[in-house]
Amino acid sequence: MWHLMGRLLEAATAFFGELGMELEGKAQIEGPWADRTVGLDGVRCDIAMMRTPDGHGRLELAKYHAPVAIGAGPHNPPHNTLGMHRVMFAVGDIEDVVDRLRTHGAELIGELAQYEDSYRLCYVRGPEGIIVALAEQLG
Repeated sequence: MWHLMGRLLEAATAFFGELGMELEGKAQIEGPWADRTVGLDGVRCDIAMMRTPDGHGRLELAKYHAPVAIGAGPHNPPHNTLGMHRVMFAVGDIEDVVDRLRTHGAELIGELAQYEDSYRLCYVRGPEGIIVALAEQLG
């Protein structure tokens, strides 16, 4: 399971929906148990749980209302920045997926490229600056 924090929960939910993920549910998280779990006081956040198309993976999207979320480093870090800020998805038609993600504000980083006769690959920047790598297997 992956966890992504951001301020644009609805935008992120729609963005990852275009990658074939399904919304399992939404909830507001708060209370002493939440404070103890994350090591912060006064936690109140909204989450959206997304399920991968194969049903085996989950992506938790979270928007903190309290304590106020803080930024970490540059808003749009390059893809070689240390830390978790990107995920990769296998897709069937990479050009179609890029076009659909662009309707949700995604920007292509670099260009769509082919690796040997194996894959077509690209990076896109989505909500909150997260980088999503896309890979279409060829043949």
